[in-house]
Amino acid sequence: MDALDRAIDMTARLVAFDTESSKSNLPLIDFVEAYLREQGVPFARAPNAVGDKAAIFATIGPMAPGGVLLSGHTDVVPVEGQEWSFDPFTLRRDGGRLYGRGAVDMKGFGAVALAMIPEFKKAALARPIHILLSYDEETTCLGPLDMIARLGVDLPHPNAVIVGEPTSMEVADAHKSVTTFTTHVRGFEIHSANLHRGVSAVHIACRLVTELERISKELRVEGDPSGRFDPPYSTIHVGFIKGGTARNIVAKDCEFHWEFRGLPGAAPTLARDRLEAYADGLRKTVFANFPQCGIDTDTLVKVPGLAPQPGSAAETLALRLARRNNTIAVPYATEAGHFQKAGVPTVVCGPGRIDQAHQPDEYVDISELAACVDFMRALARELET
Repeated sequence: MDALDRAIDMTARLVAFDTESSKSNLPLIDFVEAYLREQGVPFARAPNAVGDKAAIFATIGPMAPGGVLLSGHTDVVPVEGQEWSFDPFTLRRDGGRLYGRGAVDMKGFGAVALAMIPEFKKAALARPIHILLSYDEETTCLGPLDMIARLGVDLPHPNAVIVGEPTSMEVADAHKSVTTFTTHVRGFEIHSANLHRGVSAVHIACRLVTELERISKELRVEGDPSGRFDPPYSTIHVGFIKGGTARNIVAKDCEFHWEFRGLPGAAPTLARDRLEAYADGLRKTVFANFPQCGIDTDTLVKVPGLAPQPGSAAETLALRLARRNNTIAVPYATEAGHFQKAGVPTVVCGPGRIDQAHQPDEYVDISELAACVDFMRALARELET
């Protein structure tokens, strides 16, 4: 069985594990651990605090600093509410495509990395190839942090990281940050006939959401100086709002969940800080005679952006391996920013198209997996010397 056939078989095995982010990934990690033992590859395992998920880090070649880390996540988005044509956790091959949840985002990349281990072992590597499979990328992006903290401590510190999110094997050196928030408004509850004697949390929340829309327009005007992103500006999105108890009761509570996707270099707190300035005005006016009222915004998730590092070890290597002349920027966030924040040059490069991710009947083209196999073969040759 050649490397591509092994990669297809491994994709089927990984897809068969239902690793939706709300569920444990331990059965998949147990499978990978058994495979690594069979291959004689040393590994480390890092469980989460609850113990229902884990990341795994493997090293092929010398257990020494340097080399390249191939990073991917094991979790997938839910299938509930989507109209699939078949069982999403049974890989289906149809023509030149492999269908299944996670096939492109991003079990295909992880499968190629694992399937290439026999070839990596034969390559007599002078510098190591590391594989990291993490969890919770689709929700918090916190899954790889424990392993990242161990780099250069009890795990080898790589010279470069390649995150295998789907880019059609283009090399991405930039993506936006994502910070998510929940804003809770506390009003003063009273009969709606006496509206003037109360404070509606729903009305105040609507004013705050309207202010976020105004801030969004400011961000559009500020734009993207690099000209590389689509859309070409930082964005704000309110995805959920809930409040009130009845039509004729002035609402006591209301909350809304929102996100800020910032261009590289934009402070993760930029949108929150601007909203807070507006909220201060409401506290001083509308809430002046209502000390029990309030506005609180909590930060839930912070995923750092990936900033371009022209000429970095990761960019130079990945462009050469992928046979590309230019880098791209991608609109989604990844764990790449965490690696960069830890001081490791990082790019994003993986098989498949992002527009297939999170969709019913998700698929990856077999030709994309073949290109990824070629990329990793070139990586092994690169690290032999």
